[in-house]
Amino acid sequence: QVQLVESGGGLVQAGDSLRLSCAASGLTFSNVIMGWFRQASGKEREFVAAITSRSAMSYYADSVKGRFTISRDNTKNTLYLQMNSLKPEDTAVYHCAAHRGGSFYFRNSYNYWGQGTQVTVSS
Repeated sequence: QVQLVESGGGLVQAGDSLRLSCAASGLTFSNVIMGWFRQASGKEREFVAAITSRSAMSYYADSVKGRFTISRDNTKNTLYLQMNSLKPEDTAVYHCAAHRGGSFYFRNSYNYWGQGTQVTVSS
């Protein structure tokens, strides 16, 4: 079955950097558009970034544009999210997801999800 396993979260200070990873199995990773979403406590899960299957295009939420970079290594079946200049408002559980169709920005467009990794940014 499809498994997506995130790692790399932690507690950091404002201005620091983190790199999240998402290891995928059970799917043809190189054929799948992948995305990152995040969910802060008490809030809806929101789109962060997406990347096409061969990395030709990437898309970002306005709130992270210029600070976060999504990438992938299809030889390792792994998705990444490099997060720089972190802010307290970036605190959330970050989930990777496999896209099934439709707009990249909507969570209903993704059919497989990881359990998430917690990112906490202190001020």
